[in-house]
Amino acid sequence: MRSINFERINRTALSCLPSILARWLPDGKTQGSEYVAKNPLRNDRHTGSFKVNLYSGKWGDFATGDSGGDIVSLGAFLAGITQKESALALAEMLGVDAYK
Repeated sequence: MRSINFERINRTALSCLPSILARWLPDGKTQGSEYVAKNPLRNDRHTGSFKVNLYSGKWGDFATGDSGGDIVSLGAFLAGITQKESALALAEMLGVDAYK
């Protein structure tokens, strides 16, 4: 059984993170080293509590306590899927081999 290369997928995602976030969280904006958006999974009326660090990929919703350490986990959170499913989808979107 082949293993998914989560590190490579996350590293590749970080290299184009602003465009990924604009696609996943289109109402957001860059503020310093963070992308700030409304959490699409709750009735979030204002930006400010849902943030993604543009350098590390760490993210969190400080109103709910939901958080993660990388872009794969963010994709899983937003789509309601597993980390494996998120990694495979992200690799496909980025055009990279998920297993190398």
